[in-house]
Amino acid sequence: MNLPKIHSITKKIFVALLGAFLVIFLLFHACANLCILRHDDGAWYSAFCHFMGTNLIVKVFEVVLLGAFLLHILLTLWLWVTNKLARPVGYHQASRTKTHQGSKLQVWTGVLILALLIVHFCDFYFVKLGFVDGKYMVETQELMSDEVNAMQQAAAQYGMTPEAFIEANEQQLEMYAEQIPAEQQAEIKAQLDKLRASLPAANLVAQAEQEGMFSEDHKWIKGINSETNEQLKQAGFELEPDFYNMTREKFHNPIMAILYLIFFVIVWFHMRHAFAALFQTLGLYNYKYGPAIEVLASIYAWFVCLCFAAVVLLVFFGL
Repeated sequence: MNLPKIHSITKKIFVALLGAFLVIFLLFHACANLCILRHDDGAWYSAFCHFMGTNLIVKVFEVVLLGAFLLHILLTLWLWVTNKLARPVGYHQASRTKTHQGSKLQVWTGVLILALLIVHFCDFYFVKLGFVDGKYMVETQELMSDEVNAMQQAAAQYGMTPEAFIEANEQQLEMYAEQIPAEQQAEIKAQLDKLRASLPAANLVAQAEQEGMFSEDHKWIKGINSETNEQLKQAGFELEPDFYNMTREKFHNPIMAILYLIFFVIVWFHMRHAFAALFQTLGLYNYKYGPAIEVLASIYAWFVCLCFAAVVLLVFFGL
């Protein structure tokens, strides 16, 4: 097996720098998730997700983050394979070096994190990409066009659904076609076509009023299913994943809650060693500052993972 020749220390430095980038991102992600615990019907968290999903700089950063994650995995596996190839036969006696136990487990905790991360992506990130069904939300203002407002008012006045209102007008036009000039008929048909194009939006607004799908500030309509999402996309509307309600729904499930807690325990083991190993790889670890770095690594790993776990536990217990 021939792999490109790059010095191990070079690969280790790249792994360390990419790991540092990911560790910092985890702190940001954990702190952002705390917004889920606010009892504001997801206003803060939805605003945060909206910004992250629409800002161009953030979208570029998202690609960089995913690339850093994949490169971190690739280089780590490359290091592991080259080390194995360099010594295909193990030592006759167990090594007496003081290698930290976490170093020996890094590859395996990394593999477990990758497996659980795929589950996490299926729960959330793949919903954003449209690969997996989920719940969606849309800004109320985007749906309320002039056509939708007019149809809602007219339908309410006659006690009809928006679809029934359009069908009634189409029947009236067909019934009195001979009495209406062709130019006026074309104009009426064009107006009805506009109304029919906006029908998915009007139906959603009506459904939201009946089922209480509006957010507390009436800014968003939430809990939209995948079928309605597709209809609105075809009508030209842009929807966003409803991460707030999807998260709360996931963490109310005991199996999912336990799975994510296991995930965070594994992340703790991986990050606890990775934080200290970063300083060692970059030549910043010495006997004088080593103990302080170990303490800082523990504090950092505990803080990040407890932030993640707190969201799961508090949502599960309905707080």
